[in-house]
Amino acid sequence: MTIVPPTTSASTIPRAAQALARCQELARFSEDPDSLRRTFLSPPIRDCHKAISAWLKPLNVTTTIDPAGNLRALYPAATSGAPRLLIGSHLDTVPNAGTYDGPLGVVLAVALLEELRAQNLYLSFAVELVAFSEEEGVRFGAPFLGSRALIGALDDNLLDRRDADGISVREAIQNFGLDPAQLPAAQLDPESVLGYVEFHIEQGPILDHLGLPLAAVEAIVGQSRLSITFTGVANHAGTTPMDARRDPLAAAAAWMVAVENEAAGTPGLVATVGVISVQPGAANVIPREARLTLDIRHQSDAVRSDSLQALTTRAQEIAARRNLSLNIATLLDQPSVAMDPFLTTQIESAMRSAGCSPHRMASGAGHDAMVLAQRVPSAMIFLRTPGGISHDPAESVLPEDVARAIDCGVHLLKQLAASPEFLQSAVARSLSQRKNSPRA
Repeated sequence: MTIVPPTTSASTIPRAAQALARCQELARFSEDPDSLRRTFLSPPIRDCHKAISAWLKPLNVTTTIDPAGNLRALYPAATSGAPRLLIGSHLDTVPNAGTYDGPLGVVLAVALLEELRAQNLYLSFAVELVAFSEEEGVRFGAPFLGSRALIGALDDNLLDRRDADGISVREAIQNFGLDPAQLPAAQLDPESVLGYVEFHIEQGPILDHLGLPLAAVEAIVGQSRLSITFTGVANHAGTTPMDARRDPLAAAAAWMVAVENEAAGTPGLVATVGVISVQPGAANVIPREARLTLDIRHQSDAVRSDSLQALTTRAQEIAARRNLSLNIATLLDQPSVAMDPFLTTQIESAMRSAGCSPHRMASGAGHDAMVLAQRVPSAMIFLRTPGGISHDPAESVLPEDVARAIDCGVHLLKQLAASPEFLQSAVARSLSQRKNSPRA
């Protein structure tokens, strides 16, 4: 294989500027007037579909919306009937979001298809862009709805989940003009899909501290999300003695301190109580109910499981001591996921060709790649996040890093197309991975 000198090609510099401008364009499509929020199958998702379809139209690529609301577009192979390599990321955001978490990966996939077309290059495999309709879990409290559809993991329990307005996932799909009965049509055929590659900002400070533009992700840490509800007795704040109270909010506060102490005392563990709601929520009423969320993550599933058990036991002890009832519901239990070794090695080679020092790292955040890895070989490329700031309007990327990422992606596609073992072994790796990986 010919090694391309480590320089950023002239064509990718304007493409990088265009990619950044497109991210800004997508950021205008929001549910909130003064900040960015875009949730599963909300009207701004449709606006994103229209914009991306317009960008792809000159490539003679037909875009479709699958039954889960994912936008998909297939750039053809040199020969008909060839297998596909998927490239993409998600379009939804958290509230008060930054511009690049998710959409940059979609925009970079568009840029790669444009670069292939500009070079009149058709590979030994087709390239399918996938813009997932949901990854963050904001609207329904369960993440990865878009990518779960591709592996057939949108079950009735998920479809029946309801948002704050009482609308179910099933109804949201119908309200978007899609048919949930057709969801099986969104599923991948692992025997015709070679793999999945996702570009994403790191969302942390490591690459920025190292002064590196890109990294190959070798694993995505495991994570659990829980809903914890302490229930007591509402009563008058002024007339109820302290020793006669059954206050669930005080119990929740004690448990939150236990969560912080567990994470601080366990190397590599991160644990977050991100939401707390209280009923009835009046200043002069002892609460009847306190509901919290827990997000806990570690690269070792065993460590995460042990800490989760310790925190569950602690919640039970607190509830029993205060004469409260306790309900714990698991919203997500995602094992740590290793990225495909072959694709990761190929990414490192492509990084060298793009003039970047190869670096491997684990992802502390969950991504669609961890879901698709259960069915097809999957890999990720991180871009530096200046200051490590993400999930905030101050989130940013560097134009030169975006140019390097496009260069890296072009080199990766050419390497894979020139690799006899890739086409021959990808299906075997996919079937093996599917056999040995748990369902979402």
